[in-house]
Amino acid sequence: MRVILAEDSTLLREGLARLLAEEGHEVVAAVGDADALLRVVAAHLPDVVVTDVRMPPTNSDEGLKAALEIRRRHPGVGVLVLSQYVEQRYAVDLLTGHAEGVGYLLKDRVVQVEEFLDALRRVGTGGVAFDPEVVRRLLARSEHPLDVLTAREREVLAHMAEGHTNNAIAAKLHVSRSAVEKHVNSIFDKLRLSDVDGYSRRVLAILRYLRS
Repeated sequence: MRVILAEDSTLLREGLARLLAEEGHEVVAAVGDADALLRVVAAHLPDVVVTDVRMPPTNSDEGLKAALEIRRRHPGVGVLVLSQYVEQRYAVDLLTGHAEGVGYLLKDRVVQVEEFLDALRRVGTGGVAFDPEVVRRLLARSEHPLDVLTAREREVLAHMAEGHTNNAIAAKLHVSRSAVEKHVNSIFDKLRLSDVDGYSRRVLAILRYLRS
């Protein structure tokens, strides 16, 4: 895949660029601030962008704001946020803007390189990849709990929000795939989602609620 990196730490930026190159990906640009990120994305239109949240000049939320702008201007470009922080306000905006090609990982929770590479592949091909801790924190910020769902449905929903398939959820919960499918359909019904085809409907099950 064609990848653009945005990370203000030179050491980490160069390390990621080398890792991706070794894995056969093309790093078309690697920048250290949000303004440069917007410019190089417009110039190169990569498959996926990997960006931190906090970057110069204020080191607050420039990276995430740039990610939102990229999704607005170039909806076909996947965005994978890789950060130490969960910036709740803009994170919800990012995840609810489009239900495909987005991800959010926490740096200190990526314990294996393959986890990062798998998330990159999913986001770059239109899937999703959310760290469970990100999902937990975003759920915690919501003003309205998921009272309409059973405990098992909430558990299934959390795994869905992380980007897992029905087969993967079944394996994690030690139940059959048909049982997971019943839970998923019940979640859709209880959250009153419109009939949206494809993988995005799964993501909307949690993201619509976060916006409520």
